[in-house]
Formats: sequence, C-alpha cells, structure tokens
Amino acid sequence: MSDQYNPLDKGNLAESVVRAILEKEAEPLGGLAKFQGAGVYAIYYSGGLELYKRIRCSTPVPAAGVPVYVGKAVPDGARKGVKGLEKKPGNSLFKRLSDHAKSVDAAVDLELGDFWCRHLVVDDIWIPLGEALLIARFTPVWNTIVDGFGNHNPGKGRREGLRPRWDTLHPGRDWATKFKERPESRETIANEVRMELEGS
Repeated sequence: MSDQYNPLDKGNLAESVVRAILEKEAEPLGGLAKFQGAGVYAIYYSGGLELYKRIRCSTPVPAAGVPVYVGKAVPDGARKGVKGLEKKPGNSLFKRLSDHAKSVDAAVDLELGDFWCRHLVVDDIWIPLGEALLIARFTPVWNTIVDGFGNHNPGKGRREGLRPRWDTLHPGRDWATKFKERPESRETIANEVRMELEGS
C-alpha cells in the first residue's frame, strides 16, 4: 500500500526530531550553561527591530514561533570523516551556539538579550535530516535571504570574495570588514527581508 505508514521513513524520522526540539523550552542565547553533545538548534528573535516584526516572538517563546535561524553542530572531525563511531561528540553544539551569541553581540544593531534558542542533542546520523526539515518548514530568513550568519572568521589570507550578506545587514564582526563590500546595499537586503516576511 502506497499510503502505509513507515516509522523508519526518512520524513517520519526527521519529523520526530523536529517535534522533539519544538517541545523543548527556549533558553536565552546568551545565557547557556555548558553542555555536551552535538545536534540541531533554532534561534528566535524577540526584540524591537521593525524589520523582524512579523517573526518577533513573545517570551516564553511558543512552539509555534518562527526561528530567525536554524542550524546544526556535528561532532568535531565529522566533516573530515575522522570521527570514529565510538568517540564522544564533545560540546560541539554548545560551542556553535556560543559562537552565534558572539556574532549577535558584535552586531551594532542587535541585542543579545533579544535572542532565544531551542537545542536538541541528537545522535549524529539524524543531525542533517533534522536540520533540513527545520529549514524546509520555517525557511528562516538568516538561512535563506541573509546568508552568512553561521560563517566563521576564515583566517588571514583566506578572505576572498564578498562580505557576507548578514554582515552587510548587521555590521559589527571585525573580520567581516576585511572582505570586499557587496554591490547590494544594506537597505536593499533589508527590503528583501521585508518582502520575504510579508509574503510568509
């Protein structure tokens, strides 16, 4: 039967990860206690910027809230294929969220206290699937229209190309100023965000 429910179907497995993270209580992005594990996360905005009024969340953040950004943190070494199956993931998810907190704190027009997050420690194999479904469900603007929030400082000698759109819209990270300015202005990107959110 084509409509037979299969609990091991990729979509159903991803859905279970999404349900689990949305059941978690949101925490202040800037006040996380250190924890172990890798997994997925969603970041929410509760501040007063008019640009994000359509996705501004009340606090406590409801499960129906729309995240401004969704991401994942895999165990150290996983991207290079050097992580053994028996190794522990360390605190990669906590480190990733801490990096995001530093990025927000550096931005001249954002306040770290306005950002909240939900995070879920997940077995390695389900992390990409969970992230993909979260992005597909919410299409967060910092994943789609304003890319670059999750970028790291590439280091000296590797700063080729244009400044990330996120750093053009929300300037403040020192390393981003080393890149060439984008052809589109800050206001142009802001208008794209408004149009996207008004259509959602």
